[in-house]
Amino acid sequence: MSNLHEECGVFGIYDLDESQDVASSVYYGLLALQHRGQESCGIAVSDTSGPKGRVKAIKGMGLVNENFSREQLESLKGNIAVGHVRYSTAGASTRENAQPLVLNYAKGTLALAHNGNLINALELRHELEVSGCIFQTTIDTEVIAYHIARERVKCGSVEEAVGRAADKLKGAFSLVVMSPRKLIGMRDPWGFRPLVLGKRDNAYVFASETCALDTIGATYIRDVEPGEIVTVTRKGVFSDKSRCNKSEKERGRCIFEYIYFARTDSYIDGVSVYNARIKAGRFLAQDSPVDADLVCGVPQSGNAAALGFAMESGIPYGSAFYKNSYVGRTFISPKQSQREKGVQVKLNVLREAVRGKRVVLVDDSIVRGTTSDRIVSMIREAGAKEVHMRISSPPFLWPCYFGTDVPERHQLIAYNRSVEEIRQIIGADSLAYLGIDRLPDLIGGKLGICNGCFTGNYPMKTPDINIHNVLEEE
Repeated sequence: MSNLHEECGVFGIYDLDESQDVASSVYYGLLALQHRGQESCGIAVSDTSGPKGRVKAIKGMGLVNENFSREQLESLKGNIAVGHVRYSTAGASTRENAQPLVLNYAKGTLALAHNGNLINALELRHELEVSGCIFQTTIDTEVIAYHIARERVKCGSVEEAVGRAADKLKGAFSLVVMSPRKLIGMRDPWGFRPLVLGKRDNAYVFASETCALDTIGATYIRDVEPGEIVTVTRKGVFSDKSRCNKSEKERGRCIFEYIYFARTDSYIDGVSVYNARIKAGRFLAQDSPVDADLVCGVPQSGNAAALGFAMESGIPYGSAFYKNSYVGRTFISPKQSQREKGVQVKLNVLREAVRGKRVVLVDDSIVRGTTSDRIVSMIREAGAKEVHMRISSPPFLWPCYFGTDVPERHQLIAYNRSVEEIRQIIGADSLAYLGIDRLPDLIGGKLGICNGCFTGNYPMKTPDINIHNVLEEE
């Protein structure tokens, strides 16, 4: 893997008018969230006016448009639904691990979609196993679902059960839970992963990003607060903020959502992702200027930051690459040589744009360095006089425990290497990263963030081992 990937995206809808065609809305919502996960996807639908416990679900490997035909969507009749797109950071990439998970238990059914990673999943799983639970997956989402089901038989409502289960969870979790008569959204108290609430006519929607609301014509209401449980019933929308117990400084929104993961047109906690990336480029131009003739982004994640660099520096902004939108992700190729060739299949240099010019290339990150090495070589081979790399994030030095597949430290190019050593490896004329001190200002300087993958300072104590590797080995 040369690029970073986020674990997944979640979507849920409850149409209080009881129309039976919410599946199509979930489908389009998941298409809008496809960038968050391309390995598997699923939709689970129920009818709040029908028999309790009747849930129909379709899940499969691959992309959303590969898994749902018109006939299948029409067969998913109901007015309440949850959907999910997945990239696996915990658990193998198999159909069994695709979400949403649907459980039948004493109180009916639960359908659950989860974005994030738990750092105490192994402990919670063991607790369930010794009491007789049999697991069908290797993902921590099933651990969450079982704990919600256990709590539900001991309390008066599913939202109370979600809260009680959440009290046991440590780590990142944005949840959308469907019960026979309710739709619930919850975000962990640190707010690692985004979750928003919207409305279209008389239907309420939860989604990982606002772009999914835009896609189905829903209006953004607000973000679910870190620690908040929002419940949608026939009687309306209800909020439980009793677990919103972290100060803003203690909260840990993933800063890489703003740098790379989220779609450029989304808003997270009231902050425009586009504006955050423009700022990153401006900061790079201020802190690491360079004489050049052209600024361009590495598509697509570097484009907005490149524009910001150009705006601040006065160097013309342009395109240096043609991107083939129909090529799959290069990191799935089994051999390194194939991955490197895959870069050129996916990106081709516009020779006339770069020939004889000093080029500033702006990208969101350098993980292992293999892609950056190849891209710099491609620009040089196309005739550029100089190639200067600017990265709109600090160097990756630590793993992530909260839903991002940052590799182990020894696999990171920045581990035990100076910026100059990295520059030599990728073959650039100069290299500069965004400074750590600039990260809070990307999103206004007032919101609490997690920058643990850059600093090793996490919002909570992290395990000594990667528990998700253990789960997968089992």
